Amino acid sequence: MLTLASFGLMVMSSLVGAWNDITFDVAGYFWMGLNCIASAVFVIHMRQTIKRVNFSDIETVYFNNLLTLPMFAVTSLFIDEWGSFMEYYANPENKTELNSFVRSNIFSGFSAFAIAYSSAWCIRTTSSTTYSMIGALNKLPIAIFAMFWFDDPITFGGILAVLLGFAAGLVYTHAKNLQKKEQPK
Repeated sequence: MLTLASFGLMVMSSLVGAWNDITFDVAGYFWMGLNCIASAVFVIHMRQTIKRVNFSDIETVYFNNLLTLPMFAVTSLFIDEWGSFMEYYANPENKTELNSFVRSNIFSGFSAFAIAYSSAWCIRTTSSTTYSMIGALNKLPIAIFAMFWFDDPITFGGILAVLLGFAAGLVYTHAKNLQKKEQPK
């Protein structure tokens, strides 16, 4: 029951935080709902596959990325402007910018690997519910930093949304701790 309460608090936190931004758009809500359903199905399926096939975390990251590679390659061929990209960076005057571009892409690749590896580990070692709660809670520090570093106004609603989110995390942690105590050893 406490787990459900924590998810209720998380939903309330999202609603309070977005109260000033909420406008009804059927297409937007359709895509958001479809994204939520697809993400939930993916996480549940991935967890079952990891358990059934006994993948390690590295194998999970490798095969997930291998499966998405054709989709990104085809999309890139149709959308990206490879001709102008190659022409621009073939110019020796743009060597510094090219080096910066390559370095930032290498850093991005390592970061993406770290996130994918952490996600695979979390899905394998915890429940899908805990993975979802972590995914929701990791947005709270971003919201706090946005209030201080960017021109995001600090409002009562924004602060209340962050506090409700942290409360959801505390309630969820307490519920999981109670659940562990109740399990027979």
